[in-house]
This record gives sequence, C-alpha cells and structure tokens, in this order.
Amino acid sequence: MNDQKNFCAAAAALLGPRGFTQDADLVTPWLTDWRGRYHGSALALASPENTKQVSDLVRLCGEHGIAIVPQGGNSGMSGGATPDQTGNAILLSLRRMNAIREIDTAGGRAVCEAGVILQSLHEAAEAKDLRFPLTLGGKGSATIGGLVSTNAGGTQVLRHGTMRAQVLGLEAVMPDGAIFDALVPLKKDNRGFDLKQMLIGSEGTLGIVTAATLRLLPAIGGRVVAWAGLASVTDARQLLLHCEARASDILEGFEIVPDECLSAVLNHQPDTRSPLETRYPWYALIELVAPPGQQDALYQQAEDILAGGMEAGLVEDATIAANEAQAEAFWHLRDSISAAERAIGPAMQHDISVPVEDMARFVDQTVPEVEQHFPGTRAHAFGHLGDGNVHFHVLAPAGAVPGEWEVKEGKKISMFVHDRVTGWGGSISAEHGIGQMKLDELGRLGDPVALSLMRSVKQALDPKGLLNPGKLVPLDHHL
Repeated sequence: MNDQKNFCAAAAALLGPRGFTQDADLVTPWLTDWRGRYHGSALALASPENTKQVSDLVRLCGEHGIAIVPQGGNSGMSGGATPDQTGNAILLSLRRMNAIREIDTAGGRAVCEAGVILQSLHEAAEAKDLRFPLTLGGKGSATIGGLVSTNAGGTQVLRHGTMRAQVLGLEAVMPDGAIFDALVPLKKDNRGFDLKQMLIGSEGTLGIVTAATLRLLPAIGGRVVAWAGLASVTDARQLLLHCEARASDILEGFEIVPDECLSAVLNHQPDTRSPLETRYPWYALIELVAPPGQQDALYQQAEDILAGGMEAGLVEDATIAANEAQAEAFWHLRDSISAAERAIGPAMQHDISVPVEDMARFVDQTVPEVEQHFPGTRAHAFGHLGDGNVHFHVLAPAGAVPGEWEVKEGKKISMFVHDRVTGWGGSISAEHGIGQMKLDELGRLGDPVALSLMRSVKQALDPKGLLNPGKLVPLDHHL
C-alpha cells in the first residue's frame, strides 16, 4: 500500500493535476466498457500529454510494479480497455494526445497521435482533398490508437483492408519505457522483423501506441449508395459476385442487413424509415465510388448493376440514394443496429469470420441451429459480407434479466457459436479483438503453436506482465 502511495505521489508530480487524478467522479465513467458488460476499478486515471510523459510513466510503473490498462475512446467491443476489479492498475488514457502532427499531401499520409478521433482525421483529410479509407459506426469516439491496437476493420475493408493496411509507420512505448520510433514510412525495408505489425492488433499487451503514420488516398469525386431488397442471404452472396464482376474497381462497400435488424432500428429511432416500401427478408447496402472527373457515369453504372441483379433474379427491389443526405440515411440504418439491439435487451454478440465463399451457407445453417438449441433466442447476422466477417448476434428470450442471462446462458451460447465457426475454419474474432471477453475461448479453441508463440512474445517483451494484464494472451493452464 505504501508503494502505491509513493507511486501516486511520483506520478502526480510527473503528470500534473490535468494528467493524474484519483478523483472518483473523473475516473468512474471510464471503468465500464461501451456495452456495459465489464466493470472495473483503478488506482488512478493517468492522461499524459506527450510520448515522453508516457515513457516516463511506464518506467515509473515498472519500478513500482503497477499494471497499466491503456484506453482510447472506450468504444471497444471486447472489454479490452477495462481494468479488472482489484483496483491495482492505473487506467492510461491517451485522449489528451490528440494532435494531427502532419498531413503530407504530396506523400499521401498523415501522422496522428493516439488520441485523435477517427472523425477528426476524416475531416482534416477532407480539408486537403484527401481521405482516410477506414470508417465505422463509432467514428465519433474511436481513436487512432485504439483502432491500431485492435486492428479495426469497418465498412471499407472490402476494398482497402483493415487497419494493418493503413499503417505506414508507428510510434509506441514499450513495457520498459523505451520509445519505439518507426514513424518514417519506407516502401522497402528488410532490416529484420516488421515490428510495427507485431504491435498492430496487440491490444496494448506488448506496447502502448502513441502515434501512427497513416496512408491517405485522393478524395473521391462522388459516390452512389443503393439499398436492395433480397429474398435470401444466398442471393446476397451472388449479388456480391455480380457487383465484383461488373464494378470491382469502384465497389467500396457491400453490407448485409436482415429485416429483423432493420425493424429494431426503425422501432428504436422513430425518425428513421425503410428505404423500400415493401419489406424483404434481407437487404444489401452497396456503395460505389469514383475518382474526381469520373463521377458523372456513376449513377448509370449503379442502375446497370442493379438492373442486372434483377434480371438474374437476385434483387427483388432496389433504390438509389437521390442525394448525400439520403446516402447517409441509408448508412445510418446500418450503423444503428448495435445501439438498437442494446435497447431491446441482453444479447450475445459475436464478431466472427469464415471464408468469404462460405459465409452465406454458414449463416443459413447456424442461425436455425442456435435458435433450436437455445429455445426462445433469436439469432441473426449482419455486416461485411464482402470480407467474410459478420456480426452474429443472439438475442435473449423475453424476460431475460440483463447481467444474469449473459453469465448463465450467454457463455454456453458463445461456446456453441464459436465451435461452429471453428468447424468452418473461421475466426472467433474478426475485427473487435479478444480483450477479456474472448480470452477463455481463444485458449480453448486457438492453435496450440500460435498460442505458445504469443505467450513467448509477451514474456519476452513484458516479463513483469504489467501491460494490459488479463487481455488477449490466454494463460497456459498446463504450467
């Protein structure tokens, strides 16, 4: 206890009153994850203002044996930024480090600190006639550091890839306080391991991301967003192939939404409306983009693609957004699904992937299997069909008690779903990370060799186990 007091005194002197607090009113709001599923406690909240302060703080934590839980926008889906309940760790917020250090228009890149909000980067790039090709529903709160640390995906992975593909350089503070500085991007560099890739997706267990060099693309000249009604998820898969065959170079996004998810959003947000007068079992949200100077033909291309889909019997009905406001309204329906479901009641959310060519069959087979095995539940899948990643959610029966149902029945449901995913050669975490939510499942289902390598890397870099303990890396229960 005295060591904790000494640490707090030294950390307060290092960071100042804005950078270090034990005030419960300031700390408590950050101790619960976005979904409200995980609640922790912390010794203090540290908010350094630059990389040097992060480095000095990490060294101080090492001297006193204080664990560190890094946190960005606290918008994660797996409890990866929530401390445990012991109260022995500090919560390290990177939100004050929110400078966009540089936008290189000629090189097509930006250097951003970890606390930069994704939407802020979008706006800064747009002001320079550029764009950052990754977006997601939580763009107003998600931070660059969090996106890098979880290798976030979003709705543009189909064309541009995950966060790994966007990171050209990285700055991070390692577990001993050393600063790993690899911000300068090189197209070719064979000086050993690509260490930045090891840190991307490591969820703050190997190092604390403090800044990143990110690729930017030229701003689009225009976009067209369409909403299509479909009879089945199999038709959605065939429509995707149809779109790729005719517009692979301009196909930016292809999302699927079942009608029950649309109903949840319409009920939750009275100001929304269905894009089509008739309701269908499934919908596809399709976005096409064109570079400057080529946007005039985009609307006709979209019409031709949809007409071809109707002729092939894949599309029942469709509409194309008449303007940018309507395009945003279409995307708002898709982005509001998780919030609408949270208002309905308890649910088990699974962020899974299987080979792209198998996803439609996986959904068709697994949804009824889950509902039959767990009577009263409702299962559905929505999301990024184009890259083989869907959000497979299982809603609790009516009357289920939040908090209790997830613990009693939810764990069984997740094991059932993950067993099916593994049987299809898929992944139990496609873009939201492992965190603490999937830690046991990764230990149960993960490849033993891969898990052993992960543990070896963790032990080598963080022998004291002070960086985000209890996240991502399962313990070896055979030791």
